[in-house]
Amino acid sequence: MNRFPHSLVLAITLAGCSLAAQAQESPDASDAPVYAIGAGMQRLPAWLGAKHQRTQAVPFFDIELPGKAELSSVDGLTVDIVRGKHWHGGVYADIVWGRSRGDLGPQLSPTLKRINDRLAAGGYLENEINKTVTIGTRAMREIGGNGAYADIYADITLPKMFTHVEHGFEFSVRAANAASNRERFGLDATQASRLNLSPSRPGASWQQAALQYQIFVPTSQHTGIAANIEYARLLGDPARSPLVKGFGQRTQLSEGIAFVYHF
Repeated sequence: MNRFPHSLVLAITLAGCSLAAQAQESPDASDAPVYAIGAGMQRLPAWLGAKHQRTQAVPFFDIELPGKAELSSVDGLTVDIVRGKHWHGGVYADIVWGRSRGDLGPQLSPTLKRINDRLAAGGYLENEINKTVTIGTRAMREIGGNGAYADIYADITLPKMFTHVEHGFEFSVRAANAASNRERFGLDATQASRLNLSPSRPGASWQQAALQYQIFVPTSQHTGIAANIEYARLLGDPARSPLVKGFGQRTQLSEGIAFVYHF
């Protein structure tokens, strides 16, 4: 799994790679298992709220068993329990990515603490309004940490371009509890003094909203190129954090491209 803050809509997303599987499927194959692997590059904020970016390699795998479960290196594990005509729901688990000293850089790493990557688990519920629009929500809590999160999201599939190029938008907004916001955006008196900033103790609030455009261009029956670009903005207490105002920015941009093979 790549080291990436989950609250962003990811640089190489499951949706993009699901497009890879769908691009060559016949109507009768919609319930067939999907297996996909890929690799590429992405450019993203160094840490949630950072103004500088970094570039990294992106490994990818995706296993889909329609109506049962899905495991992805990007979007984690989904196990379907409710599977109606329009309503889907069940168990959801994923990694909440932390930050290393290298991510923080020489200015912040002596003062701010490293945050470990953590598994978070919970559930999801979504409604497939039609074949082009799906809306949903998910909630999860960190295992081995105190952070808790709630997401609201909408996926919109646009008409195909040139009969075979698939693309769409995803919008998401995330709320986080006080423990998560304080760990990532808070500053105690000692930290604030070292950084010449005001102390900050964020509470529970919205954390971030993001809009992502995804596109998949098939290159053969089993291969293709997936790419996307995302614009995100910090919200609530994270956006007002002295840490973000002094060393970061509210706007978070990410871009990614990957070569995908599905079978």
